[in-house]
Amino acid sequence: MQQSTTQNYVELLLLSAIWGSSFLFLRIAAPEFGPLFLVQIRVLSAVLVMLPMCLLLGKWPDLVANWRTIFLISLTNMAVPFCFFAFAALHVSAGLLSIMNATVPFFTALIAFLVFGQRLSVLSILGMAFGFAGVIVLVFDPQAIEMGAGSALAVPAVLFACFLYGIALNLVAHKLEGVSGLAITAGSLLFSSVLLLPFSLQALPETMPSAPVWAAVAALGIGCTGLAYLMFYRLIARIGSQQTIMTTYLIPLFSILWGNLFLAESITLFTVLGCMLVLLGVGMTTGRLPGLSRLIPHTNAADE
Repeated sequence: MQQSTTQNYVELLLLSAIWGSSFLFLRIAAPEFGPLFLVQIRVLSAVLVMLPMCLLLGKWPDLVANWRTIFLISLTNMAVPFCFFAFAALHVSAGLLSIMNATVPFFTALIAFLVFGQRLSVLSILGMAFGFAGVIVLVFDPQAIEMGAGSALAVPAVLFACFLYGIALNLVAHKLEGVSGLAITAGSLLFSSVLLLPFSLQALPETMPSAPVWAAVAALGIGCTGLAYLMFYRLIARIGSQQTIMTTYLIPLFSILWGNLFLAESITLFTVLGCMLVLLGVGMTTGRLPGLSRLIPHTNAADE
């Protein structure tokens, strides 16, 4: 039992390290591939891993039966936000990308409240405030954003991508309950690869990308998308979604580390303070800080 628990947490750390590296690979590949073509290669390489797995494990009927909702999720969880992140990677450090990606729980909770009538506690609202305060701190870091054409749009692009992720998570929770996660992922990748094809063909790289950049794209698609999602759903089956979601806290730490080691990105006071505020906000919004829950009354916004 102890060995099994240790194995689960080792896999949790490994998954966080892999997903944390995705922002590093985006930073490496985006300049040579361009955002659209990079995302096309990413989803295409991932679907080559996930679709055969879906067929072999008998999850194809789930995909076919729910294709309309999965199509919407392909737009909001992969095709569009992947492109926004790839664009932002041209201007924003890997660490900042990953920290801003951690704002997804805020948008998820807000959309659940506004659209689906889910209650929003005072603690959750305070958590959102802390989280977005952290984003503001990060935006003022002069070393995190490379100024140039399009740089002013990088942060809004990432936040909009996180908003789309929030929509996708709510669709999965409310419209696809009980549907295989493998079917959702494989279907989303399949639809995304088809949707992006005509756009990516208009955005082919002018010169052939170098071998190290192709390796980064392969790692991004097969490792950070295909393999990572397989690990993610296996961990959910073993230890539950509440424990698995701890990757939200670990991914920025690994991403900052990889960016510093391989891209010489600076770890500034802005980075540390912004990261702490965002992760504190995530903990408050997701209810992972029971000590604070006892101190702040559980008044719900829906009741006021």
